[in-house]
Amino acid sequence: MRAALLALVAAGVVALAAWGGYRYAMSRIDHAPAAQAHTAAAKKTERKVLYWYDPMVPQQKFDKPGKSPFMDMQLQPKYADEEAPGTVSVSPQVVQNLGVRTAQARSGSLESRFEAVGSVAFNERGVVQLQARATGFVERLHARAPLDPVRKGAPLVEILYPDWAGAQEEFLFLRKSGSPLAAAARQRLALLGMSESQIAAVEREGRTHARLTLHSPISGVIAELGVREGMTVMPGAPLFRIVDLSTVWVNAEVPESQAAWLRPGARVEAKVAAYPEAKFEGRVGAILPEVTAATRTLRARIELKNPDSRLKPGMFATLVFRGAGGKPSVLVPSEAVIRTGSRDVVVLALGEGKFRAAPVEVGGEAAGQTEIRKGVQPGDDVVLSGQFLIDSEASLGATLQRLAGTAEQGATHRSRGTIHKLDAAAGRVELEHEPIAALQWPAMTMEFVAEDKGQLAGLKAGDAVEFELRPQPDKDGNYRLSRISKAAGK
Repeated sequence: MRAALLALVAAGVVALAAWGGYRYAMSRIDHAPAAQAHTAAAKKTERKVLYWYDPMVPQQKFDKPGKSPFMDMQLQPKYADEEAPGTVSVSPQVVQNLGVRTAQARSGSLESRFEAVGSVAFNERGVVQLQARATGFVERLHARAPLDPVRKGAPLVEILYPDWAGAQEEFLFLRKSGSPLAAAARQRLALLGMSESQIAAVEREGRTHARLTLHSPISGVIAELGVREGMTVMPGAPLFRIVDLSTVWVNAEVPESQAAWLRPGARVEAKVAAYPEAKFEGRVGAILPEVTAATRTLRARIELKNPDSRLKPGMFATLVFRGAGGKPSVLVPSEAVIRTGSRDVVVLALGEGKFRAAPVEVGGEAAGQTEIRKGVQPGDDVVLSGQFLIDSEASLGATLQRLAGTAEQGATHRSRGTIHKLDAAAGRVELEHEPIAALQWPAMTMEFVAEDKGQLAGLKAGDAVEFELRPQPDKDGNYRLSRISKAAGK
C-alpha cells in the first residue's frame, strides 16, 4: 500500500513538472509577438525632426537645437508628422458655407497677351497739306465739303494767279529774243510759286498759263477745307488737308503695370463694334514717353491696315497685344493672390479641411494668370474664393483662425507668471511666464506692452500675476497685454 502511494506521488510530481514546462513554453510563444510589437512601437516613436524654430518667428528655420536669437527661449523641434506652423483646420460645413474654391498651381510660361482699349485716329504720316503759292482768285472749286473722299490725281480747285501772267509773258519774250536775261526771268517764275513742270509747260507750249488747277497728290479724304469759290487767297494760305486712310492709328491706353510687355513692332489685333466678325491686323508703331497721371496709363500708337476704309477716326477699338512667352515659372490664377500692401499671400489648401497662408513673391500677370517666383510649388492647391475674410492689416494666423470659426477662442490667451522687470510709466513689463500651449510657447522671459498702463499700478518686480494676451494689429503680429493683475491668493 505504501509503495502504491509513493508511485502515485511520483507520477503527480512528473505530471506537474510537465504541465509547468508546457505553460512556460506557451508563455514564451505568446509574448514573442507582443515583444516584437513593443520594439516596433518604440522604433516608431522615434520621430524625425525636420528643423528647429522659434514659435515667435516660425518662418525662420534652424538646422540645430539651441537658444533662439530672437527670444530668451529654446528652439522647438518641428517633426515630420506635425502640421506646419500657421496651419488651421476648417470644418467642412464652414468650407461649404464660404463657397471655397481651389485650383492647382502649374508650371508654364506666362503668356504675354493682354487687352487694352483705344480710339481710331488719322495716320498723321499720311497727311498732305496744300497751300496757295501766290496771291490769286478762286474761280472754281471741285471738292466742296470736308471729309469728302478724293482719288489721286482728281482736280480740287482752279485758281487764277494774275502775277503769273505778266511774269510768264516777260519770260517768253526774253527767251524768244535770245536775251541773256531769260534765265533770270525763268528763275522769277519759280520764286512766284510755279513748279518745274508748270514752267516746262510754258516753255513747251509757248503761251502763258495764268490759271492753275490743283490735283490731289494722294487718295484719301479731305480732313480740312479752307477755300471757297470767289475767295482771294494769299501766299501760304491753307487750301486743303488730305489724309490717306489706307492705314490708321489707334491711340491705345495701356495700364502702367503692362508697360513691360510693350515692344515696338509687336503684333496687335483690333476689333470694333461696327464689324464684330472682322479682325484688323497691325503692329505697335510707337510708345509715347508719357504716362497719363489721372488714369495711370501709357499711350501706345498702333498702326492698323484699313481695307476698304472701314475704320473711321473716332471709333472705339479693343486691342489684343501678343508677344513671345516668358521663362517657365509657377502660375496660379490671379484671384488666388491676396495683396496686403506689405506682402503678397496665397492660401494653400492642404486637404482634409486644413489651410495655410504662404507668403509669396509675385512676378508678372497676364491673361488671368500670375507668376509666382517663390512660395508655391507646381501641384499645390491654392484657394480662389473666400479670401475676403482675410484682413490685410492683421496677422495671417489670426485671420485664418477667424476663417475656421475659432477667433473668439484664440484671440485671447491666458497664463500666469512672475514680474521680472517693470516700467509702469512706459507701460512695459518683463514677465517670466509659464508655457502657453495655444501659442506653442514654452516657459520663457519676454517683454510685453500693456494696453492700459493703469493696470500696472500697485505691481512690482517679483509679484506673481495672471495676464491675458491678444494679437497686436500690426504687420509683425506681436502680442500685447490686455489684462494683468496679481495672482489669486498672492
